[in-house]
Amino acid sequence: MLKTIFGIAVMVSCSALLKAQQWRMQPVSLSTEWAQKVTPQNVWQQYPRPQLKRQAWMNLNGLWDYSIVPQNKPAPEKYDGKILVPFCVESALSGVKKAFSPRERLYYKRSFKIPDGWKGKDVVLNFDAVDWSAAVWVNGAWVGAHKGAYDRFSFNITAYLKASGAQEIVVAVDDPSSEGTQARGKQQLSQHGIWYTPVSGIWQTVWLEAVSGDAWISEVRTATDIDKGTVSIIPLANRPLRPDYVAVVDIIAGGKRIQTVRTPANKQVEIPLEQAKLWSPESPYLYDLQLTLLNKEGKEIDRVSSYFGMRKISVETKDGLKYIFLNNKPVFQYGTLDQGWWPDGLHTPPSEEAMIFDIVKTKEMGFNMIRKHIKVEPDLWYYHCDQLGMLVWQDMPSGMAIEQNGNDKPFHLQHVGRNGPDLHRDAESAAQFEWELRRMIDQHYSMPSIVTWIPLNEGWGQYATARLAKTIKMLDSTRLVNAVSGWALRPVGDMLDIHTYQTTVDTPPLPKDRASVIGEFGGIGYPLEAHLWNPSMRNWGYQTYQSAPELLKNYKHKFDQIVEMKKNKGLSAAVYTQTTDVEGEVNGLMTYDRKVIKIPVQQLKEIHAALNNE
Repeated sequence: MLKTIFGIAVMVSCSALLKAQQWRMQPVSLSTEWAQKVTPQNVWQQYPRPQLKRQAWMNLNGLWDYSIVPQNKPAPEKYDGKILVPFCVESALSGVKKAFSPRERLYYKRSFKIPDGWKGKDVVLNFDAVDWSAAVWVNGAWVGAHKGAYDRFSFNITAYLKASGAQEIVVAVDDPSSEGTQARGKQQLSQHGIWYTPVSGIWQTVWLEAVSGDAWISEVRTATDIDKGTVSIIPLANRPLRPDYVAVVDIIAGGKRIQTVRTPANKQVEIPLEQAKLWSPESPYLYDLQLTLLNKEGKEIDRVSSYFGMRKISVETKDGLKYIFLNNKPVFQYGTLDQGWWPDGLHTPPSEEAMIFDIVKTKEMGFNMIRKHIKVEPDLWYYHCDQLGMLVWQDMPSGMAIEQNGNDKPFHLQHVGRNGPDLHRDAESAAQFEWELRRMIDQHYSMPSIVTWIPLNEGWGQYATARLAKTIKMLDSTRLVNAVSGWALRPVGDMLDIHTYQTTVDTPPLPKDRASVIGEFGGIGYPLEAHLWNPSMRNWGYQTYQSAPELLKNYKHKFDQIVEMKKNKGLSAAVYTQTTDVEGEVNGLMTYDRKVIKIPVQQLKEIHAALNNE
């Protein structure tokens, strides 16, 4: 008996050792402290969708088989090795760290077993983000496809599952990277300046959930009205339902139910809240939600949890000028330009702890806003902004490529000059861009931290500016629209936004119908030799200094001008470039590996207090 137990223990130990040997983080010039803690067993195990949380779920992150083949070749019979999901194939943490060509196809494969407790349930396969075009097979049958790098998508795979035993998923991914017209943000095949390493393949959590075969809640949309003291809630089902399917909505404050309302599924219900507690950076109060779906017999068939925050963002007139108001009071928004890149995971933070670190440090420095720059983060990032009280300006990633001076030159994003007309875009790529834009808005509609949508940045791929601004406002009237941040400005939206990187900060104009903001300024470079992505490349800032005292002096010089503009020139908001260094950019308040904060946190907080005194 003892020999048998010992033999089993040895087999288990050898199996675990073999699995560990199948993956290791690849060498990288910089790495964060959190990357050293990542294993195939602990990688991104958190529930990934906090505003629609269901109990029965299974995480599929971890080791998958992978193979890279030419696009014109059939699917591989044998795979190249193991990749750690959810890190992109170009990243060190994926265990692969290989360049990926637009003429190649990336295949993933893994098996799983359905939990015994899911018998009689439908099974939904969720991908939180895949860059860029994905096709999915389950047990050899094609179940669907999706295009878009930043939005989550799902398939009901129940009909494709075997009655028992191991189930198999295969995913094939194409990514045109910087040779395509798709929304891609800062990714470029030839990295230099403001363009970074491409991201291809699965880069957010993959997971399963068990739902009722009858119907289930697929989305919860909330909108708050602090003037009326109400919250409007729409419990949306996965399919049209008869009126006798009812959603029971419970609002919970401080662990106690304060409201219970019944409403037909797919219908909006407006619920009054007495003495509602407002959400703000100083007091980020969140109400909990529980929604229970009942069928026509009154039987519970689904239950999800969610949350919301009571807040209002608007542009109002004060002293004859337009200002941004939060909860009916003028609030100066001072934030960092946050690109969300990591030396070891690229688009994917090494862990939730790492992701939270950036938000917490930004708040500790005395900022009350983050401009999430031409990237969309995992839902958990916004959840932590909601919890911590961080206002968010959310960019749409830029897109639309063009060859540079002939077929032998690299592609780059088309750009509109400061006084140039909007670009023209073909119908197919415009439809794809606007589909992804709408997905970004719809999937983040209920998150209180997001207060501004920015569809276009600095003329990159800028087209149909006025129409896009108006469309966004029709899709979401609860938030502000910054139609174009910087460069080719248009008389639309809620803000006039300039970018100014000179030592003497430009003062933006004061339009009569919009708030005046500086969407980017600063960009002061301070390279630290032991913390450079590539010491041999051009490590740059808009002005670059070689010591901490010089950095502090010049930061203070620019910041003092922002304070003066707030006090005397009608400025409503400003965004400093940037949270961290990114690859060849060394103008971050922190180094790329997050190991050095270049100006002490407490010192920054004391400097920024001047904004509260004016």
